[in-house]
Amino acid sequence: MFGVGWSEILLIVVIVLLLFGAKRIPEVMRSIGKGVRELKRGMNGIDSDEPEKDHKDDKGPKAD
Repeated sequence: MFGVGWSEILLIVVIVLLLFGAKRIPEVMRSIGKGVRELKRGMNGIDSDEPEKDHKDDKGPKAD
């Protein structure tokens, strides 16, 4: 896999543990996941010609 062996992966994991600490790693990974998700949404928005509708506000007409 790209010339990276188990010893290099283990070294990267140890460095990440030292930098962020064991309690903060899930939070960092969650933030990275959100960033990637937003990037994909942005790329899909550029590719499509139609703007996406916000379905949260689409509850039909209001009766007053």
